[in-house]
Amino acid sequence: MTIVCMDQPCHTIKMAAKLTGLSAHVIRIWEKRYGAVQPQRSHSHRRLYCDRDLERLTLLRQATEQGHNIGAIARLQDEQLRELVGRGTPGGGRGEISPNGYHQARVSVEDLLACVRQFDERGLIRHLEQWQVELGSQGLLVQLVAPLAQRIGEEWAQGQMTAAQEHFATATIREYLLHHARQFPTQGGPSMVAATPAGQLHELGAVLATFAARSQGWNAVYLGASLPAAEIAGAAVRSRARVVGLSIVFPADDPALPEEIDQLRKALPPQVTLLAGGRSAPAYQVALRRAGAVLLADLPQLFEVLNALRATPLG
Repeated sequence: MTIVCMDQPCHTIKMAAKLTGLSAHVIRIWEKRYGAVQPQRSHSHRRLYCDRDLERLTLLRQATEQGHNIGAIARLQDEQLRELVGRGTPGGGRGEISPNGYHQARVSVEDLLACVRQFDERGLIRHLEQWQVELGSQGLLVQLVAPLAQRIGEEWAQGQMTAAQEHFATATIREYLLHHARQFPTQGGPSMVAATPAGQLHELGAVLATFAARSQGWNAVYLGASLPAAEIAGAAVRSRARVVGLSIVFPADDPALPEEIDQLRKALPPQVTLLAGGRSAPAYQVALRRAGAVLLADLPQLFEVLNALRATPLG
């Protein structure tokens, strides 16, 4: 017997994904594997999510982003979830609490590196999907994708990984993150553009920044790799961006890059905040400081800065 919700508005799984910031794939897994929600069904057997379900899914998303294991919290009462989210990061459970406040799961980067070395696209995506369910979107970036990108960069620089393997990993992770980034609800949020400046060809850092910003409700646009300052500034102006994010990974000794940074700052409206991160960003800190850029040490700091900027009205 199918039941249709009558006491409050109901939503399809596509709309539920948009309203909660979860992908439809994750919602289905949480429902089937963990019993997190029990949506009602239409007469054609389509899932229907009431407002109560949406609130619960949102609470679960917030809790997993703080580091809680979905398997441990999926069957908690709604009031318990509200208290859990209010307390912030967990004090126990799977793994340890890191100094930056993120729950450290036992994530094996080696499993993903093995997929990269074998050009196993399905395996790599399967691992990413599984860990996004376990860790949440922010946990996925901080605990898995960022360390993976660092290892790939190191092995490529040391000749332990081929250019083809590095390009394969970048393309697969980029496609996965940008696809899932589009599923975050960002309507009404502030705008941001992310890119790598001219001469910087390693784009994964900018992709991570785009995903991170969209997970925080920012309308973040990824522009691509090696863009001249005028192009980045033009995109920022046309999209009314409040933030421009630059990823600077390789090379660390480009003599033309400081001038690109100077030109970008001159072309941007004064109210636009310039953020810069990546392995090689400290090598250009003189030019970045001259441009008034915020030099980011890691992804948790990016989350902090974006939250602070969003809470600060433009004046």
